[in-house]
Amino acid sequence: MIFLYAKSIHIIFMVCWMAGLFYMPRLFIYHTEAKQKPIEQYKVLHEQFVLMQSRLWWVITTPAMYITVLSALVMLYITPGFLSQGWMHIKLAFVVGLVFYHFKTQQIMYKLREETSTWTSSQLRLWNEIATIILFAIVFLVIFKSALNWIFGVLSLLGLAILLMVLIKLYKKYRKSKGEKID
Repeated sequence: MIFLYAKSIHIIFMVCWMAGLFYMPRLFIYHTEAKQKPIEQYKVLHEQFVLMQSRLWWVITTPAMYITVLSALVMLYITPGFLSQGWMHIKLAFVVGLVFYHFKTQQIMYKLREETSTWTSSQLRLWNEIATIILFAIVFLVIFKSALNWIFGVLSLLGLAILLMVLIKLYKKYRKSKGEKID
């Protein structure tokens, strides 16, 4: 029964964590693009974005990450046999990548707050898709578990990454055709 509670908590807080990781780079994009506004407008927007990013990060995203990891450790403690399965090793590698992504995103947040970020909105759009790709890989691994299905999942993941890059380029072209300044 404890395993099912841990699994439920794991799924709920993983969704919260991912929501934060998806929304934070969007805020970064808007924050970066606000630099194109007149200085008085930018200062107001900068303060608002710093506040929004801080609240999202420290009230939702980071606590959700820690609860997700803690509940995963509880599940692994209860069923240590998972650690002998190849798919779990690969999943944990992707989770480590997601944790790295989390802390790199935090670093970007600090740089935007200090107004020392060199990221362009186009780079941030690409950064925004990394969490989606990692989530896609983790879900495929957890659902399929077997090597053959996992290979199809990875190929699908690569296809998704290529599709996302193409869509970002098309969106950039669309914005350019509307006369928006694109970096």
